[in-house]
Amino acid sequence: MKKCMGCGVVLQNENILNIGFTPNLEMDLCMRCFKVKNYGETSSVAKNNEDYINILKNISSTNDLVLYIVDILNIKEDLNEIREYLRNNIILVLNKKDILPKSVKDEKIISYIKERYDFLDVIIVSSLNNYNLDLLMSKINRCKTGKNVYFVGETNAGKSSLINKIINNYSDTQVDLTVSSMPETTLEKIKIKVRDDLYIIDTPGIVDKENIINYLDKKYYKILNTNKEIKPKTFQIYRNQSLLIGDFLRIDYIEGDKNSFTLYIPNGIKVKKVNSRHNSLKELSYKEYDLNFHNDLVIYGLGFIKIVINGRIGIYLDKDVKTFLRKNMI
Repeated sequence: MKKCMGCGVVLQNENILNIGFTPNLEMDLCMRCFKVKNYGETSSVAKNNEDYINILKNISSTNDLVLYIVDILNIKEDLNEIREYLRNNIILVLNKKDILPKSVKDEKIISYIKERYDFLDVIIVSSLNNYNLDLLMSKINRCKTGKNVYFVGETNAGKSSLINKIINNYSDTQVDLTVSSMPETTLEKIKIKVRDDLYIIDTPGIVDKENIINYLDKKYYKILNTNKEIKPKTFQIYRNQSLLIGDFLRIDYIEGDKNSFTLYIPNGIKVKKVNSRHNSLKELSYKEYDLNFHNDLVIYGLGFIKIVINGRIGIYLDKDVKTFLRKNMI
């Protein structure tokens, strides 16, 4: 059974409505991947998350090294959740370094992570500009226990882009995984030879239903998957003022002294400060948080807001999107 070199599904020419369709079984790509690569067309594929979890459980039955790829702008509340499915040694790879301001130092983020988690190693990389890829390959060569190394992570963490860059830089293999701003681009496992003693296995991204990308219009997909360096937006906020973020999020400052809110979100998201009497977005689900000194408010899939002093905020947002507070990461 021949598989699509872009997303990993078995190719078929019988049903144009099913995944893996191609009019010619001699082709290397399914029609979906062909359209993504050549015309920039995107289409979603609804798959059961249990399929992806079963893949992780099968990986756990091996002794192979796992690289857990995480979008550095969207670090989950508890990275240890991955250990529910994997018992392997795991290197945490914080990807997309290029989108954070250059003033943010790796050492501070790595220290922050190591204080809270116990991974085999932690590294910050960028596939866009080859940042730390030599170091990553060195860690892989030192820590791998066999020929296979698995790449896992949530959708849109940048696994396929990272693998494409590794293959381009360190291998003669001709493979080009499909890269798209849509969730669920990779659909099945894809095994790729780097050299005789190293095979990378790309896996479908786990669909996190709490990620904001699942609840926004498609116009936001490319904005959220930016590769441009973020320019933080800082607002001085007084009690009874609000921030309107895009057309999907509102933050009210309910109690507290004058505060500073610095937004680390993609540049293409518009932000407006208004009086709290403003009625925009009040039809959305509502929750409140008590802020301590030096908290980040994380909106999972969007980024985070660095807040410097205590107070109380109210948030209007889709009820299924994950939000949480953490100690300032940067």
